[in-house]
Amino acid sequence: MNSRLYSVVTTIQSPTQAVRELVVRLQGDEATLVVVGDKKGPFTYDLDGVEFLSLETQLESDFELARKLPTGHYSRKNVGYLMAMAGGADCIYETDDDNAPLPEWRPRGEVAQAVMINERGWVNVYRFFSKERIWPRGFPLDGLAKSFADAVSVDSSGQVVRAPIQQGLANNSPDVDAIWRLVLDKPFDFNDGPSIALQPGAWCPFNSQSTWWFPVAYPLMYLPSHCSFRMTDIWRGLIAQRCLWELDCAMVFHAAEVVQERNEHDLMRDFADELTGYQRNRELAALLEGLSLESGTETAVTNLSTCYEALVAAGFFPPEELELLDAWSNDVAKVKRASQVESETSAMAIETR
Repeated sequence: MNSRLYSVVTTIQSPTQAVRELVVRLQGDEATLVVVGDKKGPFTYDLDGVEFLSLETQLESDFELARKLPTGHYSRKNVGYLMAMAGGADCIYETDDDNAPLPEWRPRGEVAQAVMINERGWVNVYRFFSKERIWPRGFPLDGLAKSFADAVSVDSSGQVVRAPIQQGLANNSPDVDAIWRLVLDKPFDFNDGPSIALQPGAWCPFNSQSTWWFPVAYPLMYLPSHCSFRMTDIWRGLIAQRCLWELDCAMVFHAAEVVQERNEHDLMRDFADELTGYQRNRELAALLEGLSLESGTETAVTNLSTCYEALVAAGFFPPEELELLDAWSNDVAKVKRASQVESETSAMAIETR
């Protein structure tokens, strides 16, 4: 169990049943749930065991980014990440307010037991947990037929891997694109199975539905603001995967650990918001793969900046995104400095006893 587990959710609703169930599970593990509000509310959050961040609280915080982020946007979740980091989180578990933990849900560690996929390029991880035609939101459409037809090379013996980012799947209403919902939509449960690890050079979109982050990857949590709602976590995930390669770490996917009772969506609006992804996700990954990044555990912030500068130059984001990224990087550095001071102060106190 992580000594300081934080969970982060953003919402414009009063406490949902899913959040109430998550709080019960977190209380059993002495963890903290951070709930990030927005201009639509809620303005209070009547639920014990929750650290609620109203928009006013966010704007009054010490974080530069909190005052620069747009309101009415999912990217305000970034403030929750920063609050969790400032609280000394050893692990940050992010989810949404319509995801309830399954009985299989449990706190995870950075080291995972997983089956390693030997392939490079695009890998449809969902196929390892179902024989049906299903794919994650953000997977290139022109790669779907190949993803269902080709055998994939795996190391079936399983390995112990360091995985500072881990994605759990969602039952009932999995995270898929609008095309799947418009054509194939139905309640859907994945099969159980061993966790799947992707080595450097392999790509699979991951989302913000049920995702575990560990400290070396915290700078990579940044959600961009100047893109569509349906792409912010997907593009964040592709950028994070590219930076993981320089940490010599795996990206791990777990069998379903939450059940989603999906909030109502306008599927045609989702489709429109996903168009840039259908058209450019493969291009985005290829651009990232061609970048020369720095290796090592202290390079995440620098590499993140390099990725965004290249993506701005290629027209994926406007230049305004870099201003937000700079604020994020400054706030992450501020949290890190404060943590170091606290550690040094604690060490000195111990020595003087």
